[in-house]
Amino acid sequence: MLTEEKGMAIALQRIEALSRGDSASRTLAEILAIDFNTLISSLDLLDAVGIRTLPPLGQIGIAQRMRTAADHLIRHSDESSVRALAHHQSDTVRGIAAFAVARLSRGARVPDLLSSIENFADDQHFGVREWAWMAVRDPLAEDFEEAIAALVAWTSSPRPFVRRFAVEVLRPRGVWAKHISALRAQPERGMPLLEPLKREREKYVQDSVANWLNDAAKDHPAWVITVCERWLRECGGDIATQRICTRAQRSLKLALNCAANGMTRN
Repeated sequence: MLTEEKGMAIALQRIEALSRGDSASRTLAEILAIDFNTLISSLDLLDAVGIRTLPPLGQIGIAQRMRTAADHLIRHSDESSVRALAHHQSDTVRGIAAFAVARLSRGARVPDLLSSIENFADDQHFGVREWAWMAVRDPLAEDFEEAIAALVAWTSSPRPFVRRFAVEVLRPRGVWAKHISALRAQPERGMPLLEPLKREREKYVQDSVANWLNDAAKDHPAWVITVCERWLRECGGDIATQRICTRAQRSLKLALNCAANGMTRN
């Protein structure tokens, strides 16, 4: 019993440290447990009005918490202080900074918007990298053709996190994000981002390429099969390409298995 109580006390101390911005999160569960109101108040960027009008962030979804926190800081702090949060020790604060920087860059040209988010996309913390693409997905989706043209250069970056961002940000059915209807309808328009990475060596990037194609397979299974068949013919037995294509077609295999067993997928 004492051991259980000690464990609970340690866990509580851990969440308190995260909520003060004193530590980096280790899991999504820790991010979700952070008291965002405490975290924002700890930044010392808000005046009395800013603190008093801070909404109860724990009552909304995590992505909306990030956006709302960013918007509140922009309204009640100076821009230079908000941008400086990009270097904060807390990954969640850096994530909020990503949303703030993206909001401050709204209306900018696509290359400038991408430039503003690049350091977040290349952050060493998994959470910040996810917030980075979420922060700019909507404006990039509004002009996805220009976004694709600009992101092609990112697919040849020597930094794998940047290459991964180039694919992840415009997934047709992005996780925790609005679907991009044009890419769902015509996934071939995303090929300039996928084609350069068909022999990608990093599994982190491979997974993003495969997930992009797996998204497309839910609307255009025959197209994904054709792409994978071509890649496999061209790859000369390349293990990376084989892994990408296997993962890309996992939903198709599940659908076939369900059909063979007389089941339906939810």
